[in-house]
Amino acid sequence: MFTQADTTYEPICSFTISVRGKKPNAPIFSFLRRNFGFVTLAEIESIFGFVEQSTLYGGRPFIRPELSERDVRQLNNAGIGLRLPMSNHFVTRKEYDANCDLLQKYHRKENSIIVTNDKLAKWIRQDFPLYRLDASVIKNIHTCKQIDQALEIYDDVVLPMDTNEKISFLEKIEAKDRIILFANAGCALTCPSKICYASISKKNKFDNTPRRDNEISCSRALKHREQLGMVDFDLIPLMELGFFQFKLLRPRPFGMTGF
Repeated sequence: MFTQADTTYEPICSFTISVRGKKPNAPIFSFLRRNFGFVTLAEIESIFGFVEQSTLYGGRPFIRPELSERDVRQLNNAGIGLRLPMSNHFVTRKEYDANCDLLQKYHRKENSIIVTNDKLAKWIRQDFPLYRLDASVIKNIHTCKQIDQALEIYDDVVLPMDTNEKISFLEKIEAKDRIILFANAGCALTCPSKICYASISKKNKFDNTPRRDNEISCSRALKHREQLGMVDFDLIPLMELGFFQFKLLRPRPFGMTGF
């Protein structure tokens, strides 16, 4: 990755960056400089995080908005897109219709949506064609056949974190320009089952009824979840293979995550 001082080169890769935990009143560019100052603005293709509340969010629990309308406007004016993490497993047509005002609000060619549910992707494609659509990492795509099938619906495919270490598989991928790999990784890198995602999808329906199936599940007991920090991948070999799109995560508070 390049330092922020390097402003005279043409970027050879691009990043979509997480604003996990950002407070909506924190200025977006100050946040990026403080947390991702080693990436230049020219390298940032998009920012992903929560805007106003939506039952379509997935991946992690919605606590509060992370990006304000002002943030999104400033990002778009700088040529940086908003990526909406609408990767909920469970979506009905009625629920989709209830979210159309939100989808319309950010419907611009700079912006994109991360999706897990194929029905939702097809509905968005039909009604909001300016959005780019990402097949979420939550889809757990691991074969070339699965990639080809996903690319019939989505513009890009986000591959699981452990894919970065499977060089022979990466070499076989033909549509490398439509693949997003991770620049760093947390607990999902070594998770044996990733059962949290489905439970988070249920949690983000904002049904606060106290019951067992409304809890967030984890495949590992707490005592086995050591807080070891993030894993940073060496991107040079991946770029030499022809990949140039990367997803860059922000650690949990204090820079720690379990893996």
